[in-house]
Amino acid sequence: MSVFKVTKENFGEVKSSEKRVLLDFYADWCGPCRMVSPLVEKIAEEHDEYLICKINVDEQPELAAAFAVSSIPTLVVMENGKIINQASGARPLPQILAMLEG
Repeated sequence: MSVFKVTKENFGEVKSSEKRVLLDFYADWCGPCRMVSPLVEKIAEEHDEYLICKINVDEQPELAAAFAVSSIPTLVVMENGKIINQASGARPLPQILAMLEG
């Protein structure tokens, strides 16, 4: 499965997902975000039990504000439309997977 690019228009699909969701809040200019991005893509390819999403904070400031994102990258795990885990800053793959498995 590939990474789902989230916008305010399609966020309802994400919120109503039956799968556990990982939201990666990022910006193209952010160095740590570029370090996390291939890890997020790897999870999307190898773990179809999760819905893996990316949200560009420059293009979707309303969503970033709704999640109180103050630094990037910020990773948010949601289940049944509710936040169950959240962390700011670059994380290694095992920590991201541990967040998802929570």
